This record gives sequence, C-alpha cells and structure tokens, in this order.
Amino acid sequence: MTQAGKVALVTGAARGIGRATALALLEAGYRVVLAGRTAETVEAVAAEARATGHDALAVQCDVADEASVDRLFQRIRDTYGRLDLLFNNAGINAPGVPIDELSVAQWKAVVDINLTGSFLCARAAFALMKSQDPRGGRIINNGSISAHAPRPNTAPYTSTKHAITGLTKSLSLDGRAYDIACGQIDIGNAGTDLASRMARGVPQANGEIRPEPLMDVQHVANAVVHMASLPLETNVQFMTVMATKMPFVGRG
Repeated sequence: MTQAGKVALVTGAARGIGRATALALLEAGYRVVLAGRTAETVEAVAAEARATGHDALAVQCDVADEASVDRLFQRIRDTYGRLDLLFNNAGINAPGVPIDELSVAQWKAVVDINLTGSFLCARAAFALMKSQDPRGGRIINNGSISAHAPRPNTAPYTSTKHAITGLTKSLSLDGRAYDIACGQIDIGNAGTDLASRMARGVPQANGEIRPEPLMDVQHVANAVVHMASLPLETNVQFMTVMATKMPFVGRG
C-alpha cells in the first residue's frame, strides 16, 4: 500500500533498525526526515536515498536535548508543514556490568536517550499532529524484548524499555481525542552491527555464554511499514518480531 505524500520522522536513522526502516518507508512512498546525533552519518543515508529519487531530509538531533528536539520539529514544520508518522527509534545501552559497578552517569545517559528522548519527540509530535490539517497521525515506539524480560546486567536498558510500554499505553489513550494512534514494536535479535555480538555468544540467565540466532533487519523495517500503513482507526497496539529460535519464550 502506497503512502505517497505522507511525512515520517525516524530517530536514530543513521544505522541499524532506524536506517533500514527509513529506507523502507521511503520505498513505501513516504517523505522521510532522518534524525541522528551525528550530522555526517545521517546525511549519508539521506544522500543515498535522494540519489534514487526519494524525498529524504537529514537533521542532526540529540533527542535527549529539548532544544535540539524543538529545532528538529521546527524544521519539519518549515519543510513539510505536517507529520504523519513518528518512529521513536533512537536508543543506547550501557555496559553489561553488575549494577553496583554501573555509574550514575551511565544510568542517566540511557534514561535520557531511551526514555526522555522518546517523550520529547512524542510531545512535539502530539503538538504538531493535533494542529495540522488533516488532523492526527501515528507514533510507533521501539520497545524491545527487554520490555518483557531482562537479560543479565541490563538494568538501565530494561528499565527504560519497560517504561516505554507505559509511555505507549498513555500516548495511545491520550491520542484518541486527536486521531493520534500509538503502538509499539518489540524487537528481538535483529541483525545489526550492534547485535552482531549475539552470534558470538552472550550471557544467559543461567550464567552460561551462548550464541543466539539473528534475523534480517529488513523484516523489522517491513513490520514497521505495515503498522504505519494502517488507517488511523486501526492500530497495532503491540507487535513482537524476533528471531524465531532466540531464547525469549522461556528465557531464564
């Protein structure tokens, strides 16, 4: 289904899930704003897209910084005048160490980007989607398998992803009055550079180190495009997409 003319914003768009999803949305007909912390890397993705005739706009943005997010959304207003889809994808992890060895600064960095960043972008998207004509839009939050079950030594990441579920539910409820739908995609072992270590072996709940299967990141991108393609009166509230044989169901 084509979404020609609609405008999407993807945060964390320079690599991995964000990059794959941004390119898939462009192929589906969206005009896509690619946001990332490093201007050069996100511009490289946008240039690649424009070279094939797509409407892609790169904007440097630190989602944890309110002023930076405000500038991002002002650029969207000035360029396109509206926003139909926000994919809240930007996120980081902390070192996999016992919690007593984790610094407060490391904890705050994960909370600031994963949770506060998603809040700031959703907040700005709400303001634009409420006021635009036609009104409304869709927000898709990138949760994680860790929104359901933790891995060892992942307190900051797991805590923020559980919190994203609460944010998703609140946005879904509060958006009803303004034709704003909100859903969440929980992803397990997408084959990105950051997840490549899974194939080499990662700690399990029983203390063992075991390799885990990965799936092609394109399947995640296609799932997001499907969620986005639905009419606003229909919503995928939660979707889990994962490598079939990864240790999630029955983890621990």
